[in-house]
Amino acid sequence: MAAADYLPAALRDSGRFLRRELAPFPGRVNVMLRCMLTSAIAIVASMALQVPELALSLLVVFYATQSNVVITRLVGVMFIVGSTLAIGLSILLLKFTFDYPLLRIVAASVLFFISVYLLRVLRIGVVFFVVAIVVIYVQSFVDRTDQAELLIRAVLWVWVAVNYPIALTLVVNTLLLPAEPRLQLDAEMHRQLAALDARLTRLIDGAADAAPVTLAAVQQGALTLQKLLRFTTMRDAHYREHQALQLACIATVSRLYRGASDLPDAWPRASQAQLAMLRELRANVRALDESVMSGERYRHVATVAPDERAAADAIPGAGEVQRALHAYADLVASGAEPGTPPASEPMVAPDAWTNPAYMRFSLKTLLAVLICYVFYNAADWQGVHTIMLTCVIVALPSLGASTQRALLRVAGAVIGSALALFMVVFVVPHLDDVVGLLLMTLPVIAFGSWISAGSERIGYAGIQLVFTFSLALLERFGPTINLTEIRDRLVGILLGVGVATFVQMSFWREGESDVLRQKLATLLRAIAAQLHAPQAGAGSHDELPYAQRQLQAWAVLADAEATLSRVALEPGWQEGEQVHLTLRAQTVLAQAREIMLAGDALRNALAAQAGSSSPQAVDVVGSTQELAAAELGRYADGLAADQPAAHAPAALAPHRAGIAAQPAGPGDAALITAADELLRQVAALPDWRVESPVAASPSEAIRT
Repeated sequence: MAAADYLPAALRDSGRFLRRELAPFPGRVNVMLRCMLTSAIAIVASMALQVPELALSLLVVFYATQSNVVITRLVGVMFIVGSTLAIGLSILLLKFTFDYPLLRIVAASVLFFISVYLLRVLRIGVVFFVVAIVVIYVQSFVDRTDQAELLIRAVLWVWVAVNYPIALTLVVNTLLLPAEPRLQLDAEMHRQLAALDARLTRLIDGAADAAPVTLAAVQQGALTLQKLLRFTTMRDAHYREHQALQLACIATVSRLYRGASDLPDAWPRASQAQLAMLRELRANVRALDESVMSGERYRHVATVAPDERAAADAIPGAGEVQRALHAYADLVASGAEPGTPPASEPMVAPDAWTNPAYMRFSLKTLLAVLICYVFYNAADWQGVHTIMLTCVIVALPSLGASTQRALLRVAGAVIGSALALFMVVFVVPHLDDVVGLLLMTLPVIAFGSWISAGSERIGYAGIQLVFTFSLALLERFGPTINLTEIRDRLVGILLGVGVATFVQMSFWREGESDVLRQKLATLLRAIAAQLHAPQAGAGSHDELPYAQRQLQAWAVLADAEATLSRVALEPGWQEGEQVHLTLRAQTVLAQAREIMLAGDALRNALAAQAGSSSPQAVDVVGSTQELAAAELGRYADGLAADQPAAHAPAALAPHRAGIAAQPAGPGDAALITAADELLRQVAALPDWRVESPVAASPSEAIRT
């Protein structure tokens, strides 16, 4: 097929990507307002007190302003520690090496190498990211002046320009517009429960309008709940004491939201027993919502007789909702803690001192910076000092992540430069006070903060947009009319991206294809853990552990999807292999999602037919689940091997034939159909070998 044949589909995919990434995120307006308010105060303060490096101050505001007050304080403290450490090291470096340029460059290179290495291996790597940035940034000051006093003053002003905006950010985020993670967590659970309430109301009344719940929304909702719970436990001691119980709560809410995606739009043949059961479910959803918002214990609301509750299994999704509510109600009533919370990540990477990739990454980043430094001084082009900073900013562990960051940096720089050019030509000649300056800059800051508060895949473009715009217009304490500065900043960024990309591709190329295979294998093993017959048919006491395993599977699926998006951006000399790798991974991800759904459907059918199915059918279902889990484990082992040799499961065909020949009783048809569907989805996993062709197209591989 010609490349032109892919163009319409590519345009449609790009349109869907932009609509999804620019769609309103929870708390996005709040983040934008906090960025605007802090930036306005910083602009007025810097202009009135003549604090230099205003562009750097605005950059720090954007980095420090996060989705909630916990992350904001954490990032702010790490920036303060990192900038203080960096300025102290820079002053010591200049004190002993100011008159010896070669020694200064060698010492700065050693400090930079150590900082980049620690950036990779420590959880608090952002501290050493700041150190690396400042150490390189200070070298550009040395080349501008030969007076030590002026140099030290410039370095100390950098410390002021970094830290006073952090103090402003902490004040604004804590006192004026606080975003508490606990309130965000409660609001997100309320939103998901309200969506389920609306779906149930539509089924009961038949007139209420309720938006459908998609699987993408379920996955995003599960990830949001997990992140907010982690931040809430950092903030609230009560949540830390009862973290396992809170995890069970968000797992229940996520499972209820998943059940909302299965509920039909209408059920015209509903009997009185089914309507009564739906009303009880709605009453319990509202009771759980009230419990979440008030902090009180949840108590199950019983309005129908226990023998009439089986009516919910006739409606898709309703039985899943019922079992999730009963399991959580039993847990709360018992007062027992459901296991232990997950362990936190170690502070230092386990392979920090044995993996050569960290040292190679540091050497590559240092080489790119030194090449740019030599060019910067040889050309005597002071305006392109952003060339060195760009090499540090786009230096990420993998080619795909670096390419993604480089594209966002270029896109943000181009848009910011275009806006700055427009302002210089048409707006700046008419400015005469700080009010006009704010009216000119705040709309651009609002636009950049709106982008930066969105998805992580495009957020950096907003930060870069504001930084480039402010570099061109806000570096002087008066109107800027020099257009060459806009050109120089953009050229420096483009050259830095080019040099960094060339070095990353030329030496020790660090792709994520092997990491992607490992994450796909982890995803398949997580799904296999949900399919084991003893867990799937264990009864009500396994409902909450199953919900937590399901929550974990959604998180692993999202992680694999994010890795795939980076691998797809990796530049490669052999384009065919890269395309085949991407298509195989897309196919495995699509099938993994279908297997998850088929496994849930089989589990729900087994629970719904618990009293009417024959023992033979239950045994067939159990053996089907065990066989599917074993085949997924075998496929995952082959996928994770050094030389991947994951074959499409072939042992399922005889079992499927045996299921088809199984004599079915009156209540066995649904079980047999669901078991066969699970095996069919597992059998659709593709062959993953280096020489194996890929038959699936991108549109066929990705189904949402």
